[in-house]
Parts: sequence; structure tokens; C-alpha cells
Amino acid sequence: MGRTRKRSTRTKRVVAASVALVLGGGGLIAVNVHASAGEGRGGSPESGERTSYSTIDCPDAAEELREVPDGARGAVDRELATLDSQITVAYQRFAENRERIEGDPGFAEQQILTPLRNERLNVLQRIALLTDQRSLEELAPCTLRADDDAPAEDEGGDDGEGDGEEDGQGEDGQEGGENDADAAGNGPEASDFVDIRSVQPNVQTPRQRSGASRGTFSTDCGRNENGKFNPDNVIVAPGVRNGAHHMHDYVGNQANDAFAGDDDLARGRTTCRNQGDRSTYYWPVLRLQNGQDEDDAQADGGGKDQNVGEIQTPAQVTLNFVGSPVSKVTAMPRFLRIITGDAKAFTNGDANANASWSCTGFEDRQLKDKYPICPEGSKVVRTFRFQSCWDGRNTDSANHRTHVAFADPASGRCGDGFRAIPQLVQRIVYDVPPGPGFAVDSFPEQLHKPVTDHGDFINVFDQRLMKRLVSCINEGRRCT
Repeated sequence: MGRTRKRSTRTKRVVAASVALVLGGGGLIAVNVHASAGEGRGGSPESGERTSYSTIDCPDAAEELREVPDGARGAVDRELATLDSQITVAYQRFAENRERIEGDPGFAEQQILTPLRNERLNVLQRIALLTDQRSLEELAPCTLRADDDAPAEDEGGDDGEGDGEEDGQGEDGQEGGENDADAAGNGPEASDFVDIRSVQPNVQTPRQRSGASRGTFSTDCGRNENGKFNPDNVIVAPGVRNGAHHMHDYVGNQANDAFAGDDDLARGRTTCRNQGDRSTYYWPVLRLQNGQDEDDAQADGGGKDQNVGEIQTPAQVTLNFVGSPVSKVTAMPRFLRIITGDAKAFTNGDANANASWSCTGFEDRQLKDKYPICPEGSKVVRTFRFQSCWDGRNTDSANHRTHVAFADPASGRCGDGFRAIPQLVQRIVYDVPPGPGFAVDSFPEQLHKPVTDHGDFINVFDQRLMKRLVSCINEGRRCT
């Protein structure tokens, strides 16, 4: 359990952002969301003021891979995981020295960025040899990202906006702790949240045409009630422990860890009610940032990677496979791997961001780069709509993306060379207190931003059940 403490001087200077929000039931509730690592003074060296930096920004080498020989794929994935570990270590050094860096950015260049560049260069050179892609060496340098939106820092102690933290209490009276968002030092922050009622309806769906596949197949695999967690990612970092640097929830296949091969998954137990579905479905855990320690507070993927707070078991998980608005669907190949969303979207940009956030009763309003503040009685909803077009040949690809694609959002059609497959729609509901105070796990340098949310799926349906799933969808039925 978390323990109360007196905030450090450094923590106090990373000022807490207080958000007063009128929530359901007419109550005015003040919620204290601690500022992220980068919040603080703006300014520039030329003006004599300090510049506040939020994170380390490194090019994502995986996104640049065009082709990887089959025999080299495992080695390349392990090298890419090494790059992630290097960034994690560098970010930790950045966080530990933030005060000094703000006053002397040259320190970061000499002590963090230059050593990181040299380490990355060695790895990128090895990847270049394995893939015959020489341009990768250009991706070695990383930069510090300035926090352009940082509020003014409180230099004068109590100024009428006291955070009430000397005795471990936030403005909402909630007990602070060693492992709350502020202690972690890397988010979330107040600006990462928005009242869902302020969002205009924005959901659009392509019109169904003649020949559409209108059915739905639902599979019930539970809510991870048995608490299967690990910080591995067998798709992007096979054979690497803590390859994700954040914790995942797993439902379905129980054999999934860093070392699970196709044969292991085929033999694995499943939490799915229909035992013909041994697929694995996983996503970053959501934590309540209430100052309470989770069991992984001192573990990889948890506290060691700055993911802190109580892991929340979903109130509901719905896994539906739906059809195409313009055509019939074809069966997925067994062991097809699909990643939707981008775990590094904060630094990569939102081109591959795909997860959506909303609230029950407001699901015609979807957010990609904000967490929702739901009114009293409404629950938080995460939705993942996976890619629904397949290249007809590969179960995976060099960057784990290009073998699948999204249908055109306007027409609903797959691009040239791709065929429609059943689309997995994953809906995860959480019963968490209204207002800010929760976040998904992330790579440390991604600062728990909602835009980094993502989901992973490996198809391990047996042939008979996949045939039934496809028939159900193509014939317009609702099946389980």
C-alpha cells in the first residue's frame, strides 16, 4: 500500500495542476492531477530563463523497416527491443537530472544524448547489416522535447493555490503516496483529460452497400479476472523479457509471454468460453493513480518503468468480429498478428494512433488524444477497431503493420492487393471514479499519453470455428 509523505522540494516545484470540474449530480469537485515530467518554466537560454523539457524524442527505427528476411526477423526484433531499453535508461537519467538540464541543456547533450546516440548507432548498424537497409544510421540521434505548453512554475511557496500536499493530501482529500503520478514524474497531466460532454458527436460509419457482410460473431474470453499480466510483447519483441516496458492485460490464450511460439499458443489454455478460440487479446493495463502501490511497484514493467498505481480489472470486455460494408469477408490465416494503435505515438506522431476513448452513454463521441472525464454514473470506455484488410499472403511483416491495413474510411473498401477479413472490435469498460486520476501504462518516455494506447491480437481460432465465424458474418447473422 502507498504511504503518505511530505512532498520533496523538487516535486513541489513541478507544480500540481488543479482542475475544478462540475461533474454529474451538480457537485463541484476539485481534482488534483499532478503535472508531468516536463511541466514547469518556459523560456530560452537566450532570455536567461530555463527551458522545461518533457521527454526524450527518438526516431522509431521499426517504422522505417521496409523488408526483413524471414531468417533475420527474430534477430531484428531483439535489436529493436534493445533500442527501446536504451531509450528507457536514457529517459531515467533525464528524469533524475531534470533540474540540472533545465539550467544547463549542454549537460543533457554531453551526458545523455551523445552516449545514447553512440549506443543507438551500434544497434542500427547491426540492423542495417541484417536487413541491407543502410539509411537506418541516420536515425541514431535523439533530441529533448521542450514542453511548450508548460504553465508558469510556482517559485514563491504558498500563493493561495496551495496544493495541500505537505501532509500528503491532495485537493480532493485523497491520500498521496510514493507512487502516484507526481512521484512517477511522467504523467498524466491535467491537459490530458477532457469532459466528454464538451465533445461534439464525431462518429461516422460508411454506408452499407449491396453485398455487405452484416453479421457479428462474439467471443467471450472474460475480463482478465485471473490477473494474467506481463510486460512482454511477443509480436514486436519475441524472446525479450520486458520488451514492452509496460504491463499488459491478457485475455484468451494463457501461454502468451515473450517466448511463446505458434506451437505454444496452439497448445495453450484459453479463458474463452468457446475452446475453439485460443486467440490472444492484450492491451496496456489501466491504473488508478491514487497513491496506492500495486504488486509490481518494484518490478519491470511496473514501478521500475515508471508505471505506478492500482491496476484496474475491466468491468466489461466485449470482443466482436464484424464484416465489411461493401463485400463478403474471407477467413483470417491462423497466427495472423495485428497491432492497432501506436505505443510511441507521443513521439512518433499520430499517424498510426487508433484507440478511442469515450464514456458509456456518450459513445458517439470518441477521443484519440485525450482521456475522457465521464459524468457521475457513466463509465470509461476504450475501443479498438483493428485493421480489416489483409494482403492475402503474410501473417506478419517487418514493421508488424504493412501486411494488414484499414479499409478506406469513406467507401469501406480495401486497397489494391488487399482482401476484407473479419474486423475485431474490442471494447473495454472501466468503473473508475469520475474525473482525472487514471492512465494507461506506457513506455516511460511516452508519458502515459492517451494517444499511445494500443491493442494486440494473434488469431488462434481453430479452422472449424473460423469457418463458422466467416459464415456467420457473411450471412448476416449474430453468433457466439
